[in-house]
Amino acid sequence: MNVEAIGTPNVEAERKQRVEEMGADQEPEWMERFGPGSFGCHELLDRTSLMVNNLEQYILAHPSCLRDPEWYSLADRALTALMDLYQKIGAAHLDVESDAPARRG
Repeated sequence: MNVEAIGTPNVEAERKQRVEEMGADQEPEWMERFGPGSFGCHELLDRTSLMVNNLEQYILAHPSCLRDPEWYSLADRALTALMDLYQKIGAAHLDVESDAPARRG
């Protein structure tokens, strides 16, 4: 995937810098601990859902946001982006979980 497909070059450079910093602070296996199918990925999915709900309830429904078409439009775009993120995380997370062997109790 090229940089243009996932964001501006500055965003990708920032992401890479954060990955490097995270690697310096964590054990070498940190990427696996947070990949799709992991508790870390499930946690991100939950946090994204929480942010979607908060954005709908506290930003889009706020009277100041409702009265300004530009603000409402920006908030709606943010909501759409978060909902898209939620769907992509969920799809990757569930895809890995569905590939895992069934647990026996």
